[in-house]
Amino acid sequence: MNESLRRMDHLVYATPNLEHSIADLEGRLGVRPVIGGQHPGRGTRNALLALSDSSYLELIGPDTTQPAADRPPWFAMDHLREPRLLTWAVKERALDELKSKAEAHGVHLGPVEAGHRQRADGTDLRWRFTDPTTVVADGLVPFFIDWGDSPHPAASAPPGLVLDSLRAEHPQPTAVRHALSAVGIDLLVERGSRPVLIASLRTQRGIVELR
Repeated sequence: MNESLRRMDHLVYATPNLEHSIADLEGRLGVRPVIGGQHPGRGTRNALLALSDSSYLELIGPDTTQPAADRPPWFAMDHLREPRLLTWAVKERALDELKSKAEAHGVHLGPVEAGHRQRADGTDLRWRFTDPTTVVADGLVPFFIDWGDSPHPAASAPPGLVLDSLRAEHPQPTAVRHALSAVGIDLLVERGSRPVLIASLRTQRGIVELR
């Protein structure tokens, strides 16, 4: 596994219906995702599966129990028509420095913001990250996250999966590679008809590809 995958924090699998995708992935992966919590003010909630002790797969979908949000939901959830692996997040402490370095190379990560949610056991999780609504290279360039002193979500997520590999396809692979290089990420990007992030997961049922 290359250094970029060692720094990988989580994969984002977005879905228009969280309960349906929980059941679908349980059938495909052999492990049931556990509900993580709500994202207040964003109109979304998530469910998690651990990929290691410090990385995880996040399923994220609309939360109809929240009042209408006053800002767009993360990952353009309101336009999503089917589940897909939308993007990924990488661990980074020096978020402001990384943002400035990326901008010097023409890559705009968006503002550094704060987020929070409460786990089912009442534990409050807080983090800082580069704005995930700022989509770079169709989501193939990750956003960056710092959990600070919060417990890492992977620690309370069901185990049983391992990320075997992560790669991407894009109609303009050279431009995507340039953007990835600007933020210090090494990811295999090949030419494809449309942007797609492809994760190969080792499961109890063999290798399963998620895209």
